[in-house]
Amino acid sequence: MSTREKLIDLIDRRSKARLGGGEARIEKQHSQGKMTARERIELLLDEGSFEELDMFVTHRCINFKMEQYKVPGDGVVTGHGTIDGRVVYVYAQDFTVFGGSLSETMAQKICKIMDMAMKVGAPVIGINDSGGARIQEGVTSLAGYAEIFERNILASGVIPQISAIFGPCAGGAVYSPALTDFVMMTEDTSYMFVTGPKVVKTVTGEEISVENLGGADVHASKSGVAHFKVEDEQEGLLLIRKLISYLPQNNLEEPPLMETSDSIDRVDDELNDIVPDNPNLPYNIKDVIFTIADEGEFLEVHRNYAKNIVTGFCRLGGMSIGVVANQPNYLAGVLDCDASRKAARFVQMCDAFNIPILTFVDVPGFLPGSGQEYAGIIIHGAKLMFAYGEATVPKVTVTLRKSYGGAHDVMSCKQLRGDFNYAWPSAEIAVMGAKGAIEVLESKSIRNIKDDKERDEFVAKKSEEYEKAFANPYQAASFGYIDDVIEPRNTRFRVIRAFQTLQTKKLTNPPKKHSNIPL
Repeated sequence: MSTREKLIDLIDRRSKARLGGGEARIEKQHSQGKMTARERIELLLDEGSFEELDMFVTHRCINFKMEQYKVPGDGVVTGHGTIDGRVVYVYAQDFTVFGGSLSETMAQKICKIMDMAMKVGAPVIGINDSGGARIQEGVTSLAGYAEIFERNILASGVIPQISAIFGPCAGGAVYSPALTDFVMMTEDTSYMFVTGPKVVKTVTGEEISVENLGGADVHASKSGVAHFKVEDEQEGLLLIRKLISYLPQNNLEEPPLMETSDSIDRVDDELNDIVPDNPNLPYNIKDVIFTIADEGEFLEVHRNYAKNIVTGFCRLGGMSIGVVANQPNYLAGVLDCDASRKAARFVQMCDAFNIPILTFVDVPGFLPGSGQEYAGIIIHGAKLMFAYGEATVPKVTVTLRKSYGGAHDVMSCKQLRGDFNYAWPSAEIAVMGAKGAIEVLESKSIRNIKDDKERDEFVAKKSEEYEKAFANPYQAASFGYIDDVIEPRNTRFRVIRAFQTLQTKKLTNPPKKHSNIPL
């Protein structure tokens, strides 16, 4: 064969490999509202930046006549490229080849790019669209999953890992996304579960649809497995690009610093009136976040899960900032098991990747009741406290209104090594609310008052006295637990100035193999 013939042969082989399972299966993929693996990568990465690896790898299975069916690439497209000029590694399972099922060689391809990403310190993005383990290969397929899981674990906190679920993801396949930093699902076309509806019915007798068992809505709002729910793959891939812009390449680098035309001196007068005079009335904490953020941009994480706390990313003075905020608009901003777990995970992620944390506090306490106690509110609340206390990144806290009891401690208080702790004049920092405190402190006097009207007047008077003495930011400020009481309209300036001051912060934890966070 001449050199020219060899070149023609190479071009022909590449063309066949790019077709995956063939035109018919590609068309079927499109008919289901799904892109092919290469189409997804093309949209995700900067134009012309993708360098594919292992295009000609094929499986080595000879069981069930599998040696007769070999497709170059073996069901996954792997390689590296750039997002906004920054290197990322990516793999995309190809459902047109053996249903995207995981083989020994597919696992090796995925592991190769994960190892490379660790070597160079670059994020890994995995696009999942797979029928699960390749049954014909038996235990070698299961071993392949475990090889991937081990790399997910070792890469955790070292490089950002993002999983996009753009099709089926069931059985052992679900654990790799669960080990990564962010999970995204598409409405209608993606699902995740350990066991499918048929097995569930056989074992438990429960009849349930695929969507109700493991669809995007379920995992975005009930289980919390999915951090993002998107309408379609295009939205999801563009969202990944946006998410990457807030993250560093690895744990040894700082997040990108972006240029902004939004002045640090911008004053927001509407913040002076955003907290209602009536402490029992709600307001939307996102209005505060959008108002102070650069260009009014905020990328919310876990938007549909545990809505009583808000987490996400914004920029302040061009700096990438992680935001945690109680949401008075939902369950009065109370902390429960789900909210505590959601926020703890986010705080740990920010700390792992050197992202400063801004905390907005308006929390009446932990949600009471046997349901929460049985679900382990003590342990879940301790997770959030542990995450804040262990975090060494710059931490700025602003108390807007309520900060009561143990919830005050948990929400990045001064004693958990908060760097700058500010409060608005509307802040109420105390063990509990005024009325509840008086009912405890003056219980004997209240019992001795027989007239209802007189009793109510007594409680109201004592509650007012308690509020003046305790339910304000000034007592905490007198002890140095609040660094300053600030005018709400100046919040953006004060917070950005604080984070700028903290850019050279150096803080390390005691030497240890690892922490034993309450799980």
